[in-house]
Amino acid sequence: MFAVSEIHQLLARGKTASLGTLDPDRHPFVTLVSIAAAGPTSIAMLLSDLAKHAQYLATLGQASLLVGDDAIAPDARMAAARVTLTGKVRRQLRGDDRSLRAIFLQRHPQAAMYADFGDFSIYEFQTHQAHFVAGFGKIHSVTAAELVQ
Repeated sequence: MFAVSEIHQLLARGKTASLGTLDPDRHPFVTLVSIAAAGPTSIAMLLSDLAKHAQYLATLGQASLLVGDDAIAPDARMAAARVTLTGKVRRQLRGDDRSLRAIFLQRHPQAAMYADFGDFSIYEFQTHQAHFVAGFGKIHSVTAAELVQ
């Protein structure tokens, strides 16, 4: 499926995403985070456990990520390809996060200066579904199983 290939390429290029979480009252909360694709359905994030979005993830674990092409000029972004991922996020225990940490730091080497601070942890976003928009009339929703194929 062509959309799956495009989603993989977009995620591989992506460095940032809008992370949508739910606060304890189930109000939406969106913030900008750094990301690194770790597999067809896995995204690594380095988050401060002190941040509101990390606290909200600890409560519900449900989230969405909106990933666009960072190289597109801001005035052209509405016509550019983008993907909204929905899924679950889990904080990784220090030591168990080696693989995801290495992937994240390879994508964001500047984060090495604070990645080992006590309040920072690697979080893994596991995709359940992807909604891909590649322009007018080019809209596809795919499951995690389809992303792995």
